[in-house]
Amino acid sequence: MNVLLNLLWLVFGGILTAVEYLISSLLLMITIIGIPFGLQTLKMATLALWPFGKKVVATPDSGGCLSILMNIIWILVGGIWICLTHLAFGVVLCITIIGIPFGLQHFKMAGLALTPFGKTIVDAN
Repeated sequence: MNVLLNLLWLVFGGILTAVEYLISSLLLMITIIGIPFGLQTLKMATLALWPFGKKVVATPDSGGCLSILMNIIWILVGGIWICLTHLAFGVVLCITIIGIPFGLQHFKMAGLALTPFGKTIVDAN
């Protein structure tokens, strides 16, 4: 079932979202300062490509000073807007019954988009 839902996700916007995150990642990695942020957008691109059957979990060092500082910088520079965009898409998709699974994936991506440092993506199985 996850494969079918992932294919539908790709057709109806997942591939575009993943490509946008990939382009953002490459642009951020041009500078040395942007590399950590580029790696986080690359993480979001992988989740945007195949979200069903994946979950976002905190790493053991997620409460460290560096992760917290980088998440604060991330939020201030633009992470809040990425998060709000995914929240808005999630709410719109959850209006219809058939859109609920896709809306839940946007909610998952919103959580990652708000604080990506100190989190990783794993299989839900």
